[in-house]
Amino acid sequence: MPGNKKEYRKKWPDPIQIQLSGSGGQGLILAGIILAVGAIRDGHHVAQTQAYGPEARGGASRAEVILGSDPIDYPHLEKPDIILALTQEACDKYVPSASPGALVIVDSLLVQTVPETRADILRIPVAQTAKQDLGREMVANIVALGALNEVAQLVTWPSLEAAVLEMVPPGTSDLNTRALTAGKKLAAALRAGIQNPESRIQNT
Repeated sequence: MPGNKKEYRKKWPDPIQIQLSGSGGQGLILAGIILAVGAIRDGHHVAQTQAYGPEARGGASRAEVILGSDPIDYPHLEKPDIILALTQEACDKYVPSASPGALVIVDSLLVQTVPETRADILRIPVAQTAKQDLGREMVANIVALGALNEVAQLVTWPSLEAAVLEMVPPGTSDLNTRALTAGKKLAAALRAGIQNPESRIQNT
């Protein structure tokens, strides 16, 4: 699996388990599919699953993606290595299951508190960026995907961008490409603010 950039050195396990979580209507299922398609373009073996809450919009939803160099034997997450949580409910529910040393990315406005965890934490204003900078909060999922991949370096940028263009609805290519790039730039600017367990203890 690709390594991380110098600013956030992390050797991910192979296979790596990724969970994208939030509420229905935030587009996280689509984001998971895009990540999976991008990984396939890069030649990785992929398993991708999703789960919805009791309501299509507003209920809890999550997408799970496993990327590996070899075929995936078990398609469901056991201990996520990366968690994206775009709501407080998702954060409270899933972050405690993160593996030690995992990366947790949360929306800095929609998630006020993060449960105790041995994971690294990065807070990013995903929804705010989508709404204020792009004028459409509906692309927060693509902003989040660009940010996540910039930090974790899961797939190459050309493959991720091509996957976005392949999977988004007709007529939205330009908006979603800008959203992906906005997420990438946002993460690049905020990456130094990742909090590991040791730094959180020191700051308490």
